[in-house]
Amino acid sequence: MNIRNIQDSDDRMAISHIYEEGWKYAYRGIVPQEYLDSIPAGRWASCLDQEGVGSLVMEEDGKLIGTSSYSQSRWQQFSGFGEIISIYLLPEYIGKGYGRLLLAAAVGELKKLGYQEIFLWVLEENLRARKFYEKCGFIPAEHDMEHEIGGKMLREIAVRIVEEHCK
Repeated sequence: MNIRNIQDSDDRMAISHIYEEGWKYAYRGIVPQEYLDSIPAGRWASCLDQEGVGSLVMEEDGKLIGTSSYSQSRWQQFSGFGEIISIYLLPEYIGKGYGRLLLAAAVGELKKLGYQEIFLWVLEENLRARKFYEKCGFIPAEHDMEHEIGGKMLREIAVRIVEEHCK
């Protein structure tokens, strides 16, 4: 297993596939199923090379199995923080410790960039992810936001790292 920064030669469609399958798995029962079923192949391919956003990929035996994106905070209330924008694995790799490694790598990249304060957004209803982040040293950051996904209003809560346990 190897975690590295995205390269020009990496297949953007394969990385987007990780996002697509990750969404369909992680948000089942949270985001309307009709919306999840309508996610097109390649939905996130064009988002992978945004200026100011770093992306990691995780590969095992030459296959891309996970990805995480990070940047300086995109939110005023977290000015000066590093932000983990996303972290997704192919569903068959969830629950095997890969997520902890990928999260730790993203935190490490943000720390290399000089960020001591790091946060991310998580859907309030995504109890599995919230428990995962809590085990990795993240606590609620007293900020939330609501937005619509697939016709359903969903609340996201911010969590920030206080002590890194995910190694």
